[in-house]
Amino acid sequence: MKTVADLTARLRELHQQTQETPLFNPAFQLSLDLSRELEARKISLDDIERMIAELECGSLKSRAGRLRNNLAPVSPEANDAALAELGGDDFDTFRARWENPGLHAVFTAHPTFLLTPEQTEAVARSASSDADISDDTCVATFERPTISLRYEHDRAMHAIGHAQDARDRIVSNALGQAAEAFPSKWYEAKPLPFRFASWVGYDMDGRTDIKWFDSIGFRLSEKAQRLERYVASLEAVDDTHPLLETLRNALAYSQDRASDFREDLTEPAALSKAANTLTADHPHKLLSLAPVIELLEAEALGADTGRAIGLKTLAAAMRADGLGMGWIHFRVNSSQLHNAIRRRIDPDNTLDLGSKGAMATLRELLGKVQPLRSNFAALAIESSTAIRQFLAMAQIIQHIDGDAPIRMLIAECEQPSTILAALYFSKLFGIEDKVDVSPLFETETALEHGGRFLDALLAEPIYQQYSRKRGRVAIQTGFSDAGRFVGQIPASLAIERLQGRLAEAMKDNGLTDVAALIFNTHGESMGRGAHPGGFADRLAWPLSAWTRRRFVRAGIRLEPEVSFQGGDGYLHFATPELALATLTRIATLDPAHTDPDAPTDQFYRRTDLSLDFYRAVRKHQRDHLESQTYSRALTAFGLGLLNSTGSRVSRRQSDLSADRDMNLRQIRAIPHNAILQQLGYPVNIISGIGSAADGNYEDLAALLTESERGRQLIRLVRASNALASIKTVAAFGELFNSAYWASRPYRGTESHLSDACETLAEYLTKDDRTGVFRRLASRLRVDALKLHRLLDMIPDESPLDDRENIRRSIGALQALRLTLLQHMFLKAVSIPAFSRANDISRNDVLEMVFTLRIDDALAQLRRAYPTSFPGLDNFSVDEPSDYPDGAGEGYTAIQRDYIDPLERAYKLSLRIGTAIANQFGAHG
Repeated sequence: MKTVADLTARLRELHQQTQETPLFNPAFQLSLDLSRELEARKISLDDIERMIAELECGSLKSRAGRLRNNLAPVSPEANDAALAELGGDDFDTFRARWENPGLHAVFTAHPTFLLTPEQTEAVARSASSDADISDDTCVATFERPTISLRYEHDRAMHAIGHAQDARDRIVSNALGQAAEAFPSKWYEAKPLPFRFASWVGYDMDGRTDIKWFDSIGFRLSEKAQRLERYVASLEAVDDTHPLLETLRNALAYSQDRASDFREDLTEPAALSKAANTLTADHPHKLLSLAPVIELLEAEALGADTGRAIGLKTLAAAMRADGLGMGWIHFRVNSSQLHNAIRRRIDPDNTLDLGSKGAMATLRELLGKVQPLRSNFAALAIESSTAIRQFLAMAQIIQHIDGDAPIRMLIAECEQPSTILAALYFSKLFGIEDKVDVSPLFETETALEHGGRFLDALLAEPIYQQYSRKRGRVAIQTGFSDAGRFVGQIPASLAIERLQGRLAEAMKDNGLTDVAALIFNTHGESMGRGAHPGGFADRLAWPLSAWTRRRFVRAGIRLEPEVSFQGGDGYLHFATPELALATLTRIATLDPAHTDPDAPTDQFYRRTDLSLDFYRAVRKHQRDHLESQTYSRALTAFGLGLLNSTGSRVSRRQSDLSADRDMNLRQIRAIPHNAILQQLGYPVNIISGIGSAADGNYEDLAALLTESERGRQLIRLVRASNALASIKTVAAFGELFNSAYWASRPYRGTESHLSDACETLAEYLTKDDRTGVFRRLASRLRVDALKLHRLLDMIPDESPLDDRENIRRSIGALQALRLTLLQHMFLKAVSIPAFSRANDISRNDVLEMVFTLRIDDALAQLRRAYPTSFPGLDNFSVDEPSDYPDGAGEGYTAIQRDYIDPLERAYKLSLRIGTAIANQFGAHG
C-alpha cells in the first residue's frame, strides 16, 4: 500500500469486518498491515511521507473550505451590497445602527498557531475567493517557526490591520449612503460599528516570561504602527494636508520611543534613560487624538462629499482605536490581587478575603484612598505582579495614550472583594476613570456561584458609583477551563444563566443606565465555544437570543465582545476579503440586539426537562474528569501528540514518573482539547448527551427538535460526532498490549522482529495503558449507543458534506500514525544497550519514547552514541601515534539505522496531528 487510495480502499474493506466481529478494530488492523510492510521494507518512510502529504493536502483544502463556507459570501462586492441594506429609512435609525459598536473583537494569542505562515497564507488565499479550492492550498512546510511572544504580537497586529481596513470600508460606504439619503444631516453621523482590542503582550495570568517593559514596548510599537496607518489614510485623502506634519512628527517620535523600550531595561541606568526620554515634555509627544478628530470633523463640514467622507472615516477610526492598534487588556489572576491587597489590609494573613469583615475593610479603604504619583522606577522595583500591572497601566495612560481605556481582566475571580481590591489600586494610582475591571467566570465554582457574586457586587454603592463613571458593567465569561472541567455544553448553558443573572442584578440595583459589556472568550474549535455551524451559530452560542432578550427587556444596552484566538482566530482576518466578510457577517447578524417580543424558546420554558438534562450531562462530564481512567488515557502520551503552538506552552514534567501521575489540571485547556481530537473522540463535547436522555428519549427529543437553542446544541454535537471514532481511542491502547507484541511474530511471521517484539512484550507486561484505553472506550461506547438513539429521533439539519470520505481520511491518518508509533517503539527497543550515564538508563529512554518525549530521548541517545569525535588533527602534538587505527566512524550506523528513523517518524506523526486538527477546523 503506497497510495491514499490504497489505504482508504483497505479501510473500507476492514470496516465491513466489524459486522462479523464487533470488537474488530479497522484502524489498528490497517496500522498493522502498514507496519508489516514498513518493517519488511516493502514500503519506506518516504512512501509514508508521500501518503501523509496527500492527506495533509486534503486537510488544508478542507480547512479553507470550512472557513469560506462559514463566512460566505467572501467577495467584497457581495458584502458591500449586504451592508448597504442595513442603513435604515431615517437618519435617527441610521445613527442608532452605526454609532454604537455592534461587537468588540479581541485578538488574543492563546497557543493555537498550528499552521506555518505559508500554510496560513495558502488557506486564507483559497478561502478568499469564490473559485474552486485547488491544490495551491497544499503548502508542505517542514520547518515550523519559533513561536515567540513577538511572533504572536506581530500576527495579532497583522490581523487587526486588516480588520481596521475592513471597518474603514464599511464606515466609508455607510457615510456615502447617508450623504445620498440624508444630504442635510449626514455629516452629524459619527460611525463606530466595531471596536478592536488585544491582550497579546499584556496577559500575565499563568506566565512569568513577559517583563513589564515588554508591555510598555508593545504599546509604543502599536502606537507607532497606528500613527503610520493614520498618516497613510490622510495621505489618501490629501497628501498635502496640514495635519500630516503633526501626525508624521508624532510617528517618528513614537518609533524612537518604541525602539528605546525594545532594549533590555533590567539595569537601572538603561531604564532611567529610556524612561526620562519618554516622560519628558516634547513638542511631538502626542497623547490625545481629540484635537485632531475635532479638526477633521470641522473640516468635513465644509468639504465636498468625497473629501468629507474620507476625513470622517479617518476621524471614526481615531475615535475607535485611539493612539494604538486597538484597546488593550491586561490580565492577572485573582490570587495575584489577593497577595497585593493583603500587604495593605492584612499583612499577618489572618483575614478571610471572602468575609464581610474584608468587604467592610475594603469599603473603608476605598472611601479614603488618595491617589499616589508613580513613575517607571516605582514600576521597576515593584515585586507584586498585580500592582506592577496597575503601575504599567498608569504609565501607558500618562505617557502613551491618554484617551483609550484599559481593561483589567481578573481570572478565577470568585469573590466581590477581589473587584474592590482592583478598584482600590485603580484609585491609588489615579486611573480609576480609565480602567474597566472585569471578573472572569470560568471555573465550575465561579459559574455555580456567579449569580450570588454579581448580586453582592452590584449592590455595593462604591461599585455602582464606579460603573456609572465608566458607563458600563464589564464581565468576562470563558469557555476554556469551563469546557474542560464542566463540559462544553453544560458550560455554555451555565454561562448563559450567569449572563441572565447579570441582567437581573443590574435591573435590581438600578444600573439600567449603564451598558453591560460581556466578553465571551473562546477559541475557534468546537471544543472551546466557537460553534461550527456557521457564523450565526458562532455568535449566538456564547450569547444567546434568550440572554439578549433579558437585557433588552430590562432596557440595558449590550456591548457584546468575543475573542479571535491565535492562528485559528486570525484566519478570519488573514486577507482583506476575509476581514470584510467577517465583519459583514457580524454586522448583518447584529449580536447586540434581538426582538424583545419573540416567543419564549421551549428550552427555557420546559425547565423540568432542560434543567435535568443540563445536570445529567454535567454529572457525566464530571465523572470523566474525576476518573483515573480518563486522566490516564488523556495523559498516556504526555503532550507528545501535539506540536508546539504558542509562546505559552504547557510545562513538560522533568521526571519520568510524572507522566504516569500527571493531573489533568496540569494540562491547560487548549492542549486538553487538542489531545482529545488526536485520540479521536472529543469527550468534552459529546459525552453525556446520550446518557442524559436515557429513560426519556421521546420527550427530550421533542424538546430539542422544537427549540432553536436545543437544535443549536444538537448541531454542535453532530458536528463533533461526525468526526469522532471510539475505535480509534481503543486502537491507541493496543500499542501497549503486551499480548499483541508477543503474538505478532507468532508462527514464524516477521521473524526478523522476534527479538524486538519479545523485548516490547516483556517490557509492557506491567503497563496499564491497554486496560485504561479499553475501559474508556467501553464507557464511551455505552454513552454513544444512547446518543445515537436520541439523534435518530431528531432531524439532521446540516449533515456533514462528504462525511464518509472525511472519516476515511481521518482513519487513514490515524492508521499511519499508529504505524509510525509502532516503528518508533521497535526502533527504540532495537538500539543496543548502553551504559548508565548521568542517571539515565536504557529503560528511561524507552519510557521517554513510550510517552512521546522524543526530543528528550533523542538527546540521550545521541549522547550515548556520538557520531563525531575530536581527531588527531585537532591537536598540535609532536610525538607521533599509530592509534586509532580504524576509520573512526563512531556510531554512524546506529545513528542511521535507529536514531534518525526515530526522529523522522516522530516528525511525520506531528504532521499527521496538524492534518487531523485541520479536519476538526482548529487546534484544541
